[in-house]
This record gives sequence, structure tokens and C-alpha cells, in this order.
Amino acid sequence: MKVIKEKHSLLMRWTHWVNFPLLTIMIWSGMLIYWSNDVYTLTIFGHQFFRFFPDWFNNFFNIPGRLAEGMAFHFLFMWFFALNGLIYVLYTIISGSWRELLPQRKSFKEAWLVLLHDLHIRKMAPPQNKYNAAQRIAYTAIIVMGFGSLITGLAIYKPVQFSTITWLCGGYHLARIAHFVLTIGYVFFFLIHVFQVVLAGWNNFRSVISGFEVVKTEPAIPQIDIETPKAPETDGK
Repeated sequence: MKVIKEKHSLLMRWTHWVNFPLLTIMIWSGMLIYWSNDVYTLTIFGHQFFRFFPDWFNNFFNIPGRLAEGMAFHFLFMWFFALNGLIYVLYTIISGSWRELLPQRKSFKEAWLVLLHDLHIRKMAPPQNKYNAAQRIAYTAIIVMGFGSLITGLAIYKPVQFSTITWLCGGYHLARIAHFVLTIGYVFFFLIHVFQVVLAGWNNFRSVISGFEVVKTEPAIPQIDIETPKAPETDGK
């Protein structure tokens, strides 16, 4: 028997889908800005293994020479990105849905079991409510990352006006490194998130669009009360 069950509220779905194009624009425009000072590499003991965004990558996406365009988009849409995130966080607090979102003590152990189940190594998935243990950790982490991007972004955007924030971030250079690392984290989160959606199937994806999911339930078996016949009453004779 299939029943329709409400899963995601309208505001949650709205902020989710609005955040996707906003984050895409922020990453794209951030790359245009980063090109003007493309200095980060993966170097261990003086040996450079690779440089982020080599010349062929920048030329393919027509990144060089678009610094002003990148700054214009980045400094405009960062406010919408921050506002959308603020609305989502306030909603989770006011509605009480944070209880379903924050990781629990057992979440880190169960997240490993979820991974084994997704890799088809373990047959049974650990029990879950609205979100499983891995989702709790991932969704909470992305909120923390968004807050980190906002703080480090302000430190880079106005290092003089927000000198205290820049100092708390360890200075302009460290704030820029943290901002860059968080961006790489968004890309990995997005790839893993899409992979998880594909594994979860259409029913899970549909719930993020419509807010409802179809759940299979076992039909209830009616209870039949069988009365035991009473012995005939006697008057004692």
C-alpha cells in the first residue's frame, strides 16, 4: 500500500533551489577574481604536484581578462547568498527542524554504516528519520561552511573597514586561503550530493520539488475480538 507523506516544507525547498544558482554564480565569479592572482598550488616538500586551474582551463572557460566582471557579480550576489542562508537558518531555529538536522552522538558511527550501504557492501541501512546520519553531518557542515565563507569573504572584501574580522581570520592572506578552500569544499559537496540523489532515486528527488514522497506501508490487519463463551449460570442446585 502506498501513501503520500509530507517531507519538506515550502520554505526549505525554496531556499534549497534558490541557493543552487546563487552558489554557482558565486563560484564562477570567484574564479574570475582568482585568476588575477592565481598563486595556489599543491606543493609538498618543495615539489609542485599541480596548480589549481591551469592555463588551459582558464582559456577554455574564457576566464582571463574578466576581473571587473567577476568582482561585479561576486560583490552583488554575495548579499543574496547571505540573505538566503540567513532565512534558512532562522527557519530551522524557529520551526524546530534543527532537531532533525544536527548530528547526534551516534551520527558519526552510523554515517560510516550509511556509506557502506551506499557502496552495496552492507545490506541493511541504519534506521533514520527525516535525514540519515550522513545527511545530518553533511547538511550541518554546509551551513558552517556558508558562515565561514561569509566571514572570510567580508575580511577579503573590506579588510580595512572589517579589520577586526580580518584579524580574527588570521590576516588577509589566511582569510583568502580559507575562502578558497571552502569553495573547493562546495564543489566536492555538490558532486557527492548529486551522486547521493541519483542513488536515492526519483522518489527522494521528487520530495525536494513537491514536498511530498510516496511511502510504501503494510496494510493494517483488522483485529477481531473473539469472546470466550461463558459457562451457564446455575443456582447451585
